[in-house]
Amino acid sequence: MDNQLLKKISGGNLPKEHRDLAKIMRIKSNSEKARVLIRLLIIHPLKRRIAKYYLVLLRKTFGLKVIGITGSAGKTTTKEMLLGILRLCEKTVASYENIDSVFNIPTTILKCVPGTKYLILEMGVEYPGEMDFYLWLAKPDIGIITNIFPTHTQFFKNVHGVFKEKKKLVEVLTSDDKAILNANDKFLNTLKNKLSSEIIWYGSKAEIYSSKVEVTKEGKTKFNLVYENNQIGIEIPMIGMQYVENALAAITCAKNLNIDFTKIEIGLKNFSPPKHRMQILNKSGGVKIYDDAYNNNPMAAKTTIDNFMKNNKENSKIIVFGDMLELGADEIKFHDEMGSFISEYKPDALICVGKRSEYTAKAASRKLANVYFFNDLNRIPLIIKKHLGKNTDILIKGSHSLHLEQLVPLL
Repeated sequence: MDNQLLKKISGGNLPKEHRDLAKIMRIKSNSEKARVLIRLLIIHPLKRRIAKYYLVLLRKTFGLKVIGITGSAGKTTTKEMLLGILRLCEKTVASYENIDSVFNIPTTILKCVPGTKYLILEMGVEYPGEMDFYLWLAKPDIGIITNIFPTHTQFFKNVHGVFKEKKKLVEVLTSDDKAILNANDKFLNTLKNKLSSEIIWYGSKAEIYSSKVEVTKEGKTKFNLVYENNQIGIEIPMIGMQYVENALAAITCAKNLNIDFTKIEIGLKNFSPPKHRMQILNKSGGVKIYDDAYNNNPMAAKTTIDNFMKNNKENSKIIVFGDMLELGADEIKFHDEMGSFISEYKPDALICVGKRSEYTAKAASRKLANVYFFNDLNRIPLIIKKHLGKNTDILIKGSHSLHLEQLVPLL
């Protein structure tokens, strides 16, 4: 079955699941193969069409606004922050957590009830052409791009390929729409004066930015929000400057929807952080586990490690580092660079997990004494206990498929 026919069947641009059709055809059980194909070629395409035209009805009848969020890191956190704010004001629906956008977006649209005011859609891309499919389903009124890093370069070739795909989210916007962009990102800055929509910037030297960022002992981040010469104290239940940037994106969007600062402050203070994204777990003996095991890419890893090593500097530090996936031809280079990067901070122990992280371990061992490498999780708790003392911080950082979060209950 060729791609053109699959496009017609699916209703729109070719989603990535059809690229795996060859794998499906290799399923040995005919009944299982038939079940998967029916879901793939009939149920999902029908669901997409229903969702697409249901959204048209919601927009025309109830004035629903669609907010699309993409970026190499921070999409889910920005979505949850914005949801925390907007749900205080109007009926708001947002993408489910941890479900591929190809399936997530239609499901989320159909979750809306008549009268829903805001629909927040996380539009993560892994393959060229996926953003076209999302925009066929739901062109946003507001498009947010958090940042551009080397992610999924196995499929996008390089960071320029990542940017080319993600910027489609705001290139499709019209003069009635708004693009909200990170002023600190060099790729996004190239979009100045190149979009049909209004661009609203956040970050350094932008309309909305932060000052006096402070991490508390309770594992929260406080900062001053600077807007039109006003400064407002904001607190978020997460640690790190990257989450301040996510908060600024959510604040910028909320302000342009005319949400007052009181609700913004309350929404950010009380929003539910996504699981396994720099969650802090306090254990006995002054031991803290920093669970950041959901995803991993070069830039996000460097930011996380920098924040971790600089917080509570007097404590002992143990880093458990798992593979960074889908980096293609550059994966060895990135893992080697990460080892050199980590070694500069001199943690008390570095434990690398996964075949690619062997390069991280080798690079780090040139300067660090306590470096370990494993293909699985079995021996890691014993190594951690070997280096565990009073007031020890443990960072768990890796791609979701390695399931490093399973270490948390073992510790």
